[in-house]
Amino acid sequence: MKIALIAHDRKKPMMVKLATAYKTILEKHELFATGTTGQRITEATGLHIHRFKSGPLGGDQQIGAMISEDQLDLVIFLRDPLAAQPHEPDVTALIRLSDVYEIPLATNIGTAEVLLRGLEAGFLDFRRIVHEIDKRPLSF
Repeated sequence: MKIALIAHDRKKPMMVKLATAYKTILEKHELFATGTTGQRITEATGLHIHRFKSGPLGGDQQIGAMISEDQLDLVIFLRDPLAAQPHEPDVTALIRLSDVYEIPLATNIGTAEVLLRGLEAGFLDFRRIVHEIDKRPLSF
């Protein structure tokens, strides 16, 4: 699966801890992240991550574009709900796109952990199954 990892500044240490704890799950998948978040995860874990621009410089929008093109399967976005973000409209748009395209989205560590454990257990196969059904020829 293709997984996006995003974290606001005060949540970056928690994202690094999450990636470290779940490295054996994450390393089986294709990872994408906004700039600094991806750099910090890579430095701490050695995971290969395709890095986009920093969130405020368009990284959130780049990930949103992947969602709209059906190129992402899961988003972990550890948001800081107590700090104003200069790019809040981009954050809101990314969350909206996740809802529009039925992409599982975690915005806190508790949900992120459940999604990663569910991913490992095979509970997130819905998107793969739907894609396989969509590719079948119609029979009348």
